[in-house]
Amino acid sequence: MIFVHKPNLPINNIRIALVDYRIGDEAEKALAIAGVETIKTIPCKELYDAINGHPDIVVHHIGDNKLIVAPNVFDELQPVLTKKGFALTKGETWLNRNYPENVAYNVLRVGSFAFHNTKYTDRSIINEFEKNKINLIHVNQGYTKCSTCVVDENTIITSDYKIAKTAEGCGIECLLIKPGGIILKGLDYGFIGGCCGLISQNIMAFTGNLDNIQDNYKIVDFLKSKGIEVKILSTKQIFDIGSIMPLTY
Repeated sequence: MIFVHKPNLPINNIRIALVDYRIGDEAEKALAIAGVETIKTIPCKELYDAINGHPDIVVHHIGDNKLIVAPNVFDELQPVLTKKGFALTKGETWLNRNYPENVAYNVLRVGSFAFHNTKYTDRSIINEFEKNKINLIHVNQGYTKCSTCVVDENTIITSDYKIAKTAEGCGIECLLIKPGGIILKGLDYGFIGGCCGLISQNIMAFTGNLDNIQDNYKIVDFLKSKGIEVKILSTKQIFDIGSIMPLTY
């Protein structure tokens, strides 16, 4: 088993991905057909329902086999993940229902950069970034990973203007899209980073069809320009599950 070295950026076909426990049979089956085993989160009772199983809310992938897990769900996820060879660190921040007490692990990694509201970043993540020389850049947004689709280590897609401008200042190319069109039950809409994930270096999987996203053609064309194929996992309208987190080949 080979672990994904750079978070969100596989260089081969994924074999294991972490997903929300509510991914649904159709999307889960489509991933299985693509050779991807899904490890599901568990409900985090301290969070509101819309995000209580989102991988990018309760887990942060540092790189390789290192995962930082919120203490709320650590004891339940540890046996499953350690069995697969992952080295888990229990985060220092206990998650609670409302912003900003639910964003400590929702940090956007793009290659050697990370973006987050640094007032709320979990200390364990900051320590790892310092050891690994990852540049943590402050933005006012706390849900940076939710808000952003990582295309490659120099490219992102987001509907958040400030994330886009800050990333561009770091030399990262950004496609800025209009918000909306993504289902997140209990909220007005979900976010682009929460409904997708690379399952290969050149395949971006989306939870459902993109028809209700205003900039759907822009997204598909932009990914195509980067040599990335779009894979739709279900016949449903695209929905936010806190990302498809690629972990091993």
